[in-house]
Amino acid sequence: MPTVPKFFQQDGANEMTIRTILAAIAFLAISSTAAAQQPFEQEVQASKTEKLSAQEMLKSSSDYLAQMRRALKLVLGKLEEARASKDVVKLNCVNEKLTNIKGLLRISEQADVSLQEAIAKREEQQAAHEYAKVNIARQKIDQLKAEAEQCVGMLAFETGETQVTVEEPQDLPQLDPTQTVPPPPIVSRPPPASPTS
Repeated sequence: MPTVPKFFQQDGANEMTIRTILAAIAFLAISSTAAAQQPFEQEVQASKTEKLSAQEMLKSSSDYLAQMRRALKLVLGKLEEARASKDVVKLNCVNEKLTNIKGLLRISEQADVSLQEAIAKREEQQAAHEYAKVNIARQKIDQLKAEAEQCVGMLAFETGETQVTVEEPQDLPQLDPTQTVPPPPIVSRPPPASPTS
């Protein structure tokens, strides 16, 4: 069992509460990762209608991987561009797309290796499944690449120069605000006529 850091250790009940919280956090992290993979797997199942020969799948998979690596390089360039502009919004936007691209590329590389193994073992269904993973990841990476380009391009447009047009109402007095009107003269009060007691 992992040890709880000393700054968390106050008494036995508190330690159990902290361990329960840590276990809940770990469970949520694992379940959210599994939930994120479910839509991808559903798309893979739906896209298996395409019938290709083993050689066609291998060639297409290899071409798709090269295309995804080029997209990764392009988005890395956009990240450097965003970093150079010192715009945190652009940087965060491109970085999010880059992280997703890296994950999809990793899945695709693993699927390509599994595709080659399935073809060597003559497992047609498994080969089609792995090829579908690569194909869907390529489509998603193409979309993410376009979104990364928009992160840099669109935000750069929004932060450009702004032109302001001011319309004055016609019924304003024609006074010059730089010309001040002198204050009225100070009136001195005459002294009282009779003293009050």
